[in-house]
Amino acid sequence: MSRAKVIRQQIWERLRPVAIPDSRFHLDFANVIPDFQGSGQAIQQLVAQPVYRDARYAFVTPDNGLAQLRQRMLDDGKTVVVSTYGIYRGFVLLDPARIAREHHLFASWLDGMEHFGRPVSLAEIKERGPFDFMVTGASAVSLNGVRFGKGHGFFDLEWGMFTDIGVAGEHTMVAAVVHDVQVVEEKLFPSETDILVDAIATPSRYLNVKRSARPKGIKWKLLKPEQLQATPPLQELQRMQLR
Repeated sequence: MSRAKVIRQQIWERLRPVAIPDSRFHLDFANVIPDFQGSGQAIQQLVAQPVYRDARYAFVTPDNGLAQLRQRMLDDGKTVVVSTYGIYRGFVLLDPARIAREHHLFASWLDGMEHFGRPVSLAEIKERGPFDFMVTGASAVSLNGVRFGKGHGFFDLEWGMFTDIGVAGEHTMVAAVVHDVQVVEEKLFPSETDILVDAIATPSRYLNVKRSARPKGIKWKLLKPEQLQATPPLQELQRMQLR
């Protein structure tokens, strides 16, 4: 078993008592990064930072624990790009100018964002320009910024696409919002596709990370044919790069 799998299993056991069950996947952490007790405090740690205050446009993953952040961003007039579950239906744009305030709560949920938001292509995301910051959940994250997801590599794919179209890069601030039990105190060594984060927000603390360099672009040779077939934005990116 790889070191990443061992760490996930260890963290998942520590996470179980504080995780909030998902309506579909319950506590199946291989299929969902759950919300957790204290996620509101962790989000507040991030919201208190200058990078949030100054931002107008960001990417936030669809993890349950980030719903309050997506709602807060809409309340604060910030535009959000969110990936659909598994990226199977691409990306959704949540524009606070087009969503009534009383609908911000539902629009922040995975089930509501596609109703109140609208599909957005990679071409439009590219045209809108760089993200001010990016936020992701995680199964685990180390103090040197190595982030592990569920094991499916969705955030790695999102990062690869966004760096390929120039809306994210080495200087893009990336934050992970997690419970304290998901923070790995030891130094870990990233793989060639691991996306290192710049900051970790937990219910009890906000940590700035001194990280190494991050990868760039989609590693096409590492993709399985079924991944390409199941992910419309990857197909769009492929067409864009062939022009």
